[in-house]
Amino acid sequence: MIYSISTTHLFKRFQISVLLYLRLVISIPILKEVLTLKTYEDQVPMVQAIGVTRVFGKGSGAVHALRGAHLSIPRGRLVALRGRSGSGKTTLLNILGALDHPSEGAVYLEGMEISRLSESKRNEVRRKQIGLIFQSFALVPYMSAYENVEFGLRISGIHPNQYKSLAEEALDFVGLKPRMKHRPYELSGGEQQRVAIARAIAHKPKLILADEPTAELDSRMGLQVLKLFKDLVQEGMTIILTTHDLAIMEIVDKVYALEDGTIVDEG
Repeated sequence: MIYSISTTHLFKRFQISVLLYLRLVISIPILKEVLTLKTYEDQVPMVQAIGVTRVFGKGSGAVHALRGAHLSIPRGRLVALRGRSGSGKTTLLNILGALDHPSEGAVYLEGMEISRLSESKRNEVRRKQIGLIFQSFALVPYMSAYENVEFGLRISGIHPNQYKSLAEEALDFVGLKPRMKHRPYELSGGEQQRVAIARAIAHKPKLILADEPTAELDSRMGLQVLKLFKDLVQEGMTIILTTHDLAIMEIVDKVYALEDGTIVDEG
């Protein structure tokens, strides 16, 4: 009996050892794959533009809005595009955000070329992976702050079960959850812009694009918006904005200066 028990015990120990060995052998390739994927993600830029040219019109009336623009933006950065009116910065922002496509060149989002996608595919990428913030806020006037954010979630294809939690989380992040039932005309300019930011981030996009986000705000409100942007970058988002504001250029991680459709300086 003692011999039988000992044999059974040893057999069980053998089984456990084999199982642990197999688990380790199987886990090593998986671990290597995870580490390789992580290294790849760290190396691939969030946004990359290669030789991007945009021409409007044809023949003698053609207008070159962009001329061979190159840029590469890593994950988790706050980047500004600056330049005078007509320099091409808004055109470049639109192309990076899949709102437009280049006449020549290519744009990549996390290594995937988006510039040659069909319009419906670009719309899908924009709805799910990109958040847009406009200079004029672009809020629906008869909707409350909460309803404006929820409307953005509906467009992005989020499941209805998540509307309430995601909308309230985004409004809480920008400090407006206590005023989420107010309509835009009941909010200050800075508060309206924060609602627009909440709408842009509620579906948790990888990339935020903002066109002159502080142009309609005073300096104090503008700084509040910039602080929110810095907080979002800390959360892992990548933000690209256009601006004339010198104060913003002191805060961002990198500035691309455009002139006559060409990137003339990086700093």
